[in-house]
Amino acid sequence: MLLKGKTVIVTGAGGALGQAAVKTVEELGGRAIEFDLSFRDEDASRSRFEIDLTDRAAVEETVSRIGDFDAVLNIAGGFAMGHDAAGGDDDDWAQMFRLNVETCRNMVKAAVPVLKKTRGAMVNVGAYAALSGKPQMGAYVASKAVVMRLTETLAEELRGEGVNVNAVLPTILDTEANREAMPDADPANWVSPDHLAAVMCFLISETAKDVHGALLPVRGLS
Repeated sequence: MLLKGKTVIVTGAGGALGQAAVKTVEELGGRAIEFDLSFRDEDASRSRFEIDLTDRAAVEETVSRIGDFDAVLNIAGGFAMGHDAAGGDDDDWAQMFRLNVETCRNMVKAAVPVLKKTRGAMVNVGAYAALSGKPQMGAYVASKAVVMRLTETLAEELRGEGVNVNAVLPTILDTEANREAMPDADPANWVSPDHLAAVMCFLISETAKDVHGALLPVRGLS
């Protein structure tokens, strides 16, 4: 099995993509450790941590209690439309950078020392939209662009130490929330969380050990 014997931290594990990632990790023989602000259900059999990933001290303390692990799937983040880049409220920018950059950066700081030890892997979530500027999405695409550049930088810094760092760049995910927000759109053209989770799990497997710093677009059918 692709992830047999591997321990994988999944951030944002309570969301649609996070749940799909946890399921895929386990189907491929791995053990998932779940991080999120909260979970919809209580399940004492699972390794779950309710944690604010924007709190660096809390992240470092929690990761220190886990012991060795082999990979991190950095899924935690957020999306919001905003104002024109020259206007609007600075709170929009601060919130997007908290949710997308700080959560990723805090996990990087806490996890990389362990990944160096286990010669592990990390996959971050960028955004296809962040490959270029988009109207009324300046804060979001700017924050995801930072995640993408951070991924490339880490890959260059860590490849000599046996750590793989890559990112996926999905378009719209086929989630219940997105279907409610865009009732007139055709979700058949969107990205399945299960399919995206499978790509992410491939990237943390030994099969992908020679893939470094890839920013992999995942676009669905359209």
